[in-house]
Amino acid sequence: MYLLYADESGSTKDAKQQYFVLAGFSVFERQGWWIAQQLQTIAARFNVADPASVELHGNAIGAGRGMWRQFTKEDRETAIEDCLRVFLQSHPSNRLFGSVIRKAAVSPADPVEVAFEQLASRFDHYLHRLHRVGDTQRGIVIFDKSTYETTIQALAHDFRTVGHQWGVIHNFAEVPLFLDSKASRLIQLADLIAYALFRHFERSDSRDYRIIENRFDQEGGIVHGLYLRQ
Repeated sequence: MYLLYADESGSTKDAKQQYFVLAGFSVFERQGWWIAQQLQTIAARFNVADPASVELHGNAIGAGRGMWRQFTKEDRETAIEDCLRVFLQSHPSNRLFGSVIRKAAVSPADPVEVAFEQLASRFDHYLHRLHRVGDTQRGIVIFDKSTYETTIQALAHDFRTVGHQWGVIHNFAEVPLFLDSKASRLIQLADLIAYALFRHFERSDSRDYRIIENRFDQEGGIVHGLYLRQ
């Protein structure tokens, strides 16, 4: 089974922000432990006595909020980069998926709905490609519990029954699950991926995006894993 850990960056209601991002990464079920352990090692640099208390959250690290206030900007930025490189060094079957929505381009539609439809259908397409070559797998999408849960659960049910604009979701084992990001290093990594995309498109700051831009799901030179609505 493949697990797609996803989180959002940007606010649907903040008129000062142009973009909303929903993004994350898929990982084969047995590979998540290695990634989580590498992230735990990075967290321990900031609290060796209690690394579990260190939440790797993009906005907090970038802005130096909360416990991150005591660390230099360089150390904070390096932490984000090192976390993203953990994914870069993971198994090549692990893929990035992202939906970047300019809110004005889809108005009056809900950017959450547009972003999730793209994310879910592209992950389903990846699982279908695996099936075509004899590697039949099911998938589950796992979100931070703070992410638009009601909207996403309703959409996921419809996609598996009524369908989305390209068909019906066939390869999901269950509707999305929602976890507390404080308890999951993998959700925290999804947050950092979404944050990297948001910084790139909203703020023209590509420092983090450059690290991961070549790991979006692709086949035959065609990038399937990244959707841009600009």
